[in-house]
Amino acid sequence: MTARGFAAGTPTVPLRGTWLEHEPLAEHTSWRVGGPAERLYQPADLDDLVEFLRALPVQEPLFWLGLGSNVLVRDGGIRGTVVCTKNRLRVIEARGPTCVYAEAGIPCSHVARFCTDRDWVGAEFLAGIPGTLGGALAMNAGAFGGEIWSLVRRALTVNRSGRRIWRAPEEFEVGYRHVHGPEGEWFLAAELELSPGDGRAGRERIKALLARRSATQPTHQPSCGSVFRNPPGDFAARLIEACGLKGHAVGGAQVSAKHANFIVNSGNATAADIETLISEVRNRVALLCGIWLEPEVRIVGEPLV
Repeated sequence: MTARGFAAGTPTVPLRGTWLEHEPLAEHTSWRVGGPAERLYQPADLDDLVEFLRALPVQEPLFWLGLGSNVLVRDGGIRGTVVCTKNRLRVIEARGPTCVYAEAGIPCSHVARFCTDRDWVGAEFLAGIPGTLGGALAMNAGAFGGEIWSLVRRALTVNRSGRRIWRAPEEFEVGYRHVHGPEGEWFLAAELELSPGDGRAGRERIKALLARRSATQPTHQPSCGSVFRNPPGDFAARLIEACGLKGHAVGGAQVSAKHANFIVNSGNATAADIETLISEVRNRVALLCGIWLEPEVRIVGEPLV
């Protein structure tokens, strides 16, 4: 079957993206685990995505995936259609003296470099976020003291029927690793406002941040980034390490010996291994420290039966 064959209506223009069925999502997630997507669509560009949404049956479940970081897809996979923006929606351009327009599929690290190359500063921290702009907008991602929504001038969303809407930051409830906006809309792009500055100094800051990240995080092993949100006034990694959980493993999933708030796939982990380890860490920290850690990672899909 093709995307056009699955569509409820006839697209006004031919769909140009890639349509896959029963696609293993382990190939699309940073943890390298996850069952298949019943259907997966990789849009050719933003216009193609809008046309696809207009033609999609209204009852079809829909899930969005970027670089596949910060998400745990269960071993039974995802029912319905996954829209995958990895290596798609990659337009980035200057709009005004210090404003950058970037689409949802652009890696955050590319945005950081784009800005410093134009002597704009304030986005250097984005180099430390292992995800796309779309994912960063959806969760108010941050690193090294910076958060993406502090830069947002306005955001472009799309609803289920393919209508594009520019929205101001005031239309969203934004908090620590949390964003709540109008129901049934997804981020397509954003305009970020930077400050004029010294691009060379900005590039040096990026270099220093990446060196710090490499020294303190397991960047060469499959992971999702930070697993838990930091509780108020404390750090999840400190609590996990204090409970003696560094190196603790379930199957092929292991609490990183380098950074306790990372769970790495040592080579043969399943999503069930990782989910079990997450649960064990939460229970141990709650028992010994009296703090219930909240996951930063999204757990989605069906368990394997």
